[in-house]
Amino acid sequence: MSPHVDASVAWLGLLIPVLILIALWDGVWKVIAMWKSARNNQLAWFICIAIFNTVGILPIIYLLACQKDRNPHST
Repeated sequence: MSPHVDASVAWLGLLIPVLILIALWDGVWKVIAMWKSARNNQLAWFICIAIFNTVGILPIIYLLACQKDRNPHST
């Protein structure tokens, strides 16, 4: 095998696990955000989270900024 082919195989050996981790990261955040947006009847957020792949950024923004306060009497 040529050195160029060896380097390509090594690169793929690193790239595939990284892509799997990114997909898992995005999937977990997406499921949580979609579940909460559906429970809060926020259809626009549900559709945006479902359509756009943002590597977890959009679901995290939704979860941090757009959640209703479920316990308004807490201090």
